[in-house]
Amino acid sequence: MALLKYEEIAESLRRRIAAGEFAPGEIMPSGRDLAEQWTVSRATAIKAMDVLRNDGLVEARQGTGFVVTETPVARPAGNRQAGSARVAGGMPFLRVGEPDWAEPPANVAAALRLGPGVQALRRVRVLQLPDGSPHSYVEAWFPPDVAEPSPRLAQTAPIAEGTTRYVRRQTGRFPVEGVDVTTVRLATPEEARHLALSGEAAVAVVLHTALDQEGRPLVCEEGVTPGTLFERVETYVM
Repeated sequence: MALLKYEEIAESLRRRIAAGEFAPGEIMPSGRDLAEQWTVSRATAIKAMDVLRNDGLVEARQGTGFVVTETPVARPAGNRQAGSARVAGGMPFLRVGEPDWAEPPANVAAALRLGPGVQALRRVRVLQLPDGSPHSYVEAWFPPDVAEPSPRLAQTAPIAEGTTRYVRRQTGRFPVEGVDVTTVRLATPEEARHLALSGEAAVAVVLHTALDQEGRPLVCEEGVTPGTLFERVETYVM
């Protein structure tokens, strides 16, 4: 599907940020400059910048304009709640490696309803606390029927419009239900390395599966958080 003009502008700026043309803290082109460059209205140019701001790539500073953030920001998929009981949204993160195709672990394969030997697209990131230390190690797995028609999922750079909106535009599918399973175990060596844990460390694991309007899995995320950082708060009527 063709991009709308503001999405096209946002996508171009996203690629330039990812390539390092605009460094963290650097001022982005003004709405007037973008409008002239792309031959669009200033409102369209500002809408493109709002896409990047909502995706955590830029922030507005009074008297300065839009500037590139220090790190991208992780946001929860669909309408799922943010918070440490579910992999927290609104936190800065670092991408780990490049997206790749691999056979998911048994629990993820079962959640995605994939048979033995079937690969899924994996995207890995580490969510960070305000001081830059690691908070959670997150592996997101996309089944072939979502990843194949959504080629940007296989790119390292952030998706300007957000993963949920992009997948919906590419596939017509969107999350309407989430299933979360929380367990506790010891961290694997890989998880311990990324979370800066030593020895045998207990971690809380939230396995989140987003289901579309027909009950089909869209993505399965496994978020691993050290026991010392994990907190679950629930409010309910009594």
